Amino acid sequence: MKSPEPKTVLLVDDAPSNLQAANSILKDDYKVRIATSGAKALELTSAKPAPDLILLDVVMPEMDGYEVCATLKSNPETRDIPVIFLTGQTEESDETRGFEVGAVDYIHKPFSPAVVKARVRTHLMLREVREQLARQLATINNELEMARQIQLSILPSGAPRIAGLEIVPRYVPMSAVAGDFYDFIAVDEIHLGVLIADVSGHGLPAALIASMLQVALAAQVSHAADPGRVLSGLNQSLCGKFQTNFVTAAYLFVDAEKRIIHYAGAGHPPMLFWSRSAAAVREVCENGLVLGQFPETTYDSVVFQAGLGDSCLLYTDGVVEARNPSSEQFGTARLRAFLESNASLPGGPLADKLLDALWQWSELGMGQSQSDDITLLALRFT
Repeated sequence: MKSPEPKTVLLVDDAPSNLQAANSILKDDYKVRIATSGAKALELTSAKPAPDLILLDVVMPEMDGYEVCATLKSNPETRDIPVIFLTGQTEESDETRGFEVGAVDYIHKPFSPAVVKARVRTHLMLREVREQLARQLATINNELEMARQIQLSILPSGAPRIAGLEIVPRYVPMSAVAGDFYDFIAVDEIHLGVLIADVSGHGLPAALIASMLQVALAAQVSHAADPGRVLSGLNQSLCGKFQTNFVTAAYLFVDAEKRIIHYAGAGHPPMLFWSRSAAAVREVCENGLVLGQFPETTYDSVVFQAGLGDSCLLYTDGVVEARNPSSEQFGTARLRAFLESNASLPGGPLADKLLDALWQWSELGMGQSQSDDITLLALRFT
């Protein structure tokens, strides 16, 4: 195999004796470039290929080592080159200043060959490790972006058009990929099944399980009008596929013409139902066990009548568990109060205003340092 090219070290010093001493130590193992001033050092560093490491004298006329180092670190093209200061100064304040401008180490004069070789070798190895980690991180980020695009592609591209029913989804993952999922079964122009689900955990494992729900839900089309049976079917599809994770879910089936709702849950936060005639919000909670862990579990559903202007809000626990800087959760009571105050809004403005309320509560910008994925489904009878 061809031996690797030797690394390039740039020596910067205005004293010929120091340059000669350092060059004699390094020339057998490295390519050595020499600069006798700070300006020449910057010129050589900007040339291609750039040096792999710089040994830089602190005390030089016109432009000292601190200024050279600060200039190098301010340039994206050169900021990753490790700089080791060469100095005869031993004051702690001098060394502190050097580290503040970006140096990685100091070598004190007069030079010890063993120390020079060890420091140069160590920092070249550290740079190589950092570059390797950066390449690996870039690969991971590329793969995560691909995973994000794939996950977004399995979510509905829009809400189904159902006569007499306004449907507004909002999906805000906490990271590139998420464990939240929602989908629809549009039976015909007036009948619709709606699933919302939340996989425990975060990241790729949760996202992979969430992607399984799309296939599992498609298999439930023939009995979409029976929420309990739909959840049982999803549970059977998921059981045995994973061990440590589980899935909470809620499913409702809507007859938009008669405004009849069938609802069932699997360990999921309760649906909130706004009654226009009563001007009040109530929780709808018909919960069985979580999905994916108990093969023999069955699920019951509830049926109730909605009126014109009534609304339903489905959501994942990232909504009610959003925390403010005092670690206080947003909570179901606050969510109910929000819905009672804003239920007259159309679905889109309602969902957006709720997200704004969550960002204000947590004092974060959208998507910034969320503690969980957030998914909303607002349905309104029009």
